[in-house]
Amino acid sequence: MRKDWDSYFLDIASQVASRSTCPRRSVGAVIVKDRRIKGTGYNGSAAGLPHCIDEGCLIVNDHCVRTIHAEVNALLECTPDVRNGATIYISDRPCAECSKLIISSGIKRVVFGRDYRIDFDWFLLAPWVEIIHLTAED
Repeated sequence: MRKDWDSYFLDIASQVASRSTCPRRSVGAVIVKDRRIKGTGYNGSAAGLPHCIDEGCLIVNDHCVRTIHAEVNALLECTPDVRNGATIYISDRPCAECSKLIISSGIKRVVFGRDYRIDFDWFLLAPWVEIIHLTAED
C-alpha cells in the first residue's frame, strides 16, 4: 500500500535526523509546502563551532546547549514567504522554544513522531496551527 503524504514526509524527517551531531537525541525536521520539500534541519552545532560528537555535549540544566535544534535549522533555510502556510514534519515533538518559533514563523501544520515530555504546550495558545502526533501505528 502506498504511504500517505504525512507518513512519507515524517519518514524523511527521521532520515534527516540521522545527520544529527548530538548523541543525546537525534532530531530531524522537514518543511513542506505544496508537497515540495523547502528546507530540512537536524540538531547540530552552529556553523564553524565544535560538534557534540567531537567535543562532547555542553550540558546546562540537563539539556545540551551546544546544538541548534532541528526545527530552527529547517526554519532558517526558508524565507518567510515559503514558511507561511507550510507544514513542518519533525521526528520528535518540538520543545517550548521551538514551538514558539514555529508559531511565529507562519507554519500552519506540525506533524511529529516521537512524543517528548513538555511542561507547557504553546500550541494550545495558537489554535490556527494544526498539531498532529503521527504514531507508528498510524
